[in-house]
Amino acid sequence: MQFRVRDWMIDLVVFVDPDTPVTEALATMRRRYINSVIVNKSETNPDYGILTSTDISDKIVAKERNPEEVKVREIMTSPLITVPLDMSIFECARLMNEHRIHHLPVVDDHGIVIGMISATDFLVVAEAMGRKGDRSLS
Repeated sequence: MQFRVRDWMIDLVVFVDPDTPVTEALATMRRRYINSVIVNKSETNPDYGILTSTDISDKIVAKERNPEEVKVREIMTSPLITVPLDMSIFECARLMNEHRIHHLPVVDDHGIVIGMISATDFLVVAEAMGRKGDRSLS
């Protein structure tokens, strides 16, 4: 069993435009049963961003803001912290812990977002680690 990001990431990445109202991004997240979306690059948004369920909780609900009146760009996190395909899953988990984040976009050699790894993916990783019983997994 491999313990590289490429082996555990989800390759479905959902993108939204930075000028999308938060309500539309929320609807997309709910319909797709996902907890984050990548904010696409644009002429006025030169870097990728990310919008997560935590952003919604902390920056919309807790502050009693109307999500119809807020654009994604106003509450997204950018620039992204990303990981390469061949990073060890253990290094990836340490990076998430260090930055206190739960979603990491996976990029190819050209910096293009091609996947996502999230904290919930580590539930499956931990199960595999337990079945393997070998502590020298990297």
